Amino acid sequence: MNDCVFCKIAAGEIPAHKVYEDDQVIAFLDIAHFTKGHTLIIPKSHYSSLLDTPDEVLAKIAVLTKDLATNYKPILRADGFTVKQNNGEVAGQEVMHYHVHLIPHYEGDKFKFAVQHKEQKVDLEKLANDLRGE
Repeated sequence: MNDCVFCKIAAGEIPAHKVYEDDQVIAFLDIAHFTKGHTLIIPKSHYSSLLDTPDEVLAKIAVLTKDLATNYKPILRADGFTVKQNNGEVAGQEVMHYHVHLIPHYEGDKFKFAVQHKEQKVDLEKLANDLRGE
């Protein structure tokens, strides 16, 4: 994709503060970070979302996310992590290139993703049956 900022980073056309790179994926510090160490993990090939990213790429990114968090914990003295991944504009995806956010958290950092739990009148049994194709 010619206008994809993450494709340009992967191709070396835009500089990034890389923390990991191999032939399939790259991880770099987010310039619009939420907390110290906020990292983006992307495939070098362009996939727009979770739905079109090959399983083997998803698996590699999942393992890398775990490895980075494991390495970051003692270096950054992180107390926890959020792993965040959005699909589609309505879900908050801003760059239409599959990516995972690894966001370290620190006691007292006051950065939390707001979670809204609104009671919805849904027949969960019927919904589960529908989702299973029954």
